[in-house]
Amino acid sequence: MRALFLLLLLANILFLAWARWIVPPAPTAGLATPSASAAGSIRLLREAPLARELSDAVQGSDLSDVEGDSVTCVSGGPFLDSAAAARAAGRLASLGFTSRTRASRDDVWVGQWVRVENLATPEDAENALVTLRAAGLTDATVTADGPDANVLSLGVFGEPGKAIEAAAAAQKAGFTTVTEERYRTADVLWLDVDRQANAGLPGLDVFQGDGPPATRLELRPCPVAPAVVAAETETPVATPP
Repeated sequence: MRALFLLLLLANILFLAWARWIVPPAPTAGLATPSASAAGSIRLLREAPLARELSDAVQGSDLSDVEGDSVTCVSGGPFLDSAAAARAAGRLASLGFTSRTRASRDDVWVGQWVRVENLATPEDAENALVTLRAAGLTDATVTADGPDANVLSLGVFGEPGKAIEAAAAAQKAGFTTVTEERYRTADVLWLDVDRQANAGLPGLDVFQGDGPPATRLELRPCPVAPAVVAAETETPVATPP
């Protein structure tokens, strides 16, 4: 009997150890078992694509930084013509967004200007121009007027890839290049869209559409209308007789 008792006690101890340390616990009913613990699977609200786009848009501008659900209205643009703005408004309407067209005069991105600087004399610039054209940069020109005198312009490129190719060709020929963003002031149109009842706002891809836009589009928080201050009126004081 004693041997049987000790045998049963040992079996219970082994079963308890197996259940606690070897067998994984069953997942709680109604909760999905996580398949990955990577940090990228969890994203803060301010890390959402729209918030990042707006955060990039306000860098270096007069707009205050915004994040997450504090954005109540977003502006997409700038559009150079009413037809492009109308196509974007149609895409917004198909998704249930109501947009307002707003005219403005803003700096519009033209492209990336690639150039070669620090050429001492006009003769140096002409010699460098011959070398660059022989390297395949047939559109290179010499800028001879103003503060950019004796600078070789390789072109203003609307496609970043073309700007990289031109800079790489000039560097291979032995020159140091400078790349700068170029803008011009133009009359443009913006589309203002208010946050919908389900807290939704459109992303930049809705404004851009499928084809390449005529200019670089961006998202901004809608401009705040200036507050209307009511004029103070003076109440006449009755003069006693």
